[in-house]
Amino acid sequence: MQIFVQTVDAGTFSEAARQLNIAPGLASVAVQRLEKAVEARLFTRSTRSMQLSEDGERYLPHARAMLEAQLQGKQALAHAQEALSGTLRLSVSSDLGRNLLLGWLDTFQHRHPGLSLHVRLSDRLADLVKHPVDAAVRYGPLSDSSLVAMPLIENNRRALCASPAYLERHGTPSGVDDLRRHNCLRFVWSEQVHERWRFTLPGGDKTVTVTGNRVSDDADAVRRWAVAAEGLIYKSRLDLINDIASGRLREIFPHAHCEPSPLNLVCAHRSRLTPAITQLRDFLRDRCEELAASLPAAV
Repeated sequence: MQIFVQTVDAGTFSEAARQLNIAPGLASVAVQRLEKAVEARLFTRSTRSMQLSEDGERYLPHARAMLEAQLQGKQALAHAQEALSGTLRLSVSSDLGRNLLLGWLDTFQHRHPGLSLHVRLSDRLADLVKHPVDAAVRYGPLSDSSLVAMPLIENNRRALCASPAYLERHGTPSGVDDLRRHNCLRFVWSEQVHERWRFTLPGGDKTVTVTGNRVSDDADAVRRWAVAAEGLIYKSRLDLINDIASGRLREIFPHAHCEPSPLNLVCAHRSRLTPAITQLRDFLRDRCEELAASLPAAV
């Protein structure tokens, strides 16, 4: 392919061979093999001249595109194999950060010891443009369409859960309207109390405004209250997955009836997609998929 394109640019096999530092006969034979592979005559030859055939003119732009794609592929592989260095600044929610991501980030940094991690654990929404943050791990659809979202796990939903002890004392809700008589544990996300719980029921979406005697701006504290049998919790199943698998929490409603909560790695602009960010995305996506595959299916 390269010899074919070089011959077109050079005008003759001999000049193309000289530029590629190969024997002229090899250039001619290589083009003949290509013609056999594509089942078309790419050049019209005579004893005095050689020029592109009509098939050759049609094929030439595709040949150039294939060579360019090959070059870009080699560059991408070389880029990915370079050692990561510098500082990677991340914003992560409290519960997901403490219980899953910190351990995963340990492994990621051990693979790339030249990388320095700055991790911001907070349930306040980081402004990726104004704050010194390279990327954030966030749940849900983006409210700002100018941001770049890289999916980590798309089929994640919230889970409505309570401890077995709480359900034994207060009963199990049979429908979303029953939530109004239960103690619902709420958390603050980005300065707003998450107290309007939305469900995707067979008859359509339904939102219930819940109440309870405990609210925290740290979602991990709310998860701990739920494990301690203080009330119901409604948050990402990924945050609760270890508690569900161990039996500390029990899912109440079917998975399909709970609000979608896809997880994304988000950055402010495509110019921020450094090798560290793209490799972190691949790493976190693999960890999420492994975790989802290793644990029991949702109810």
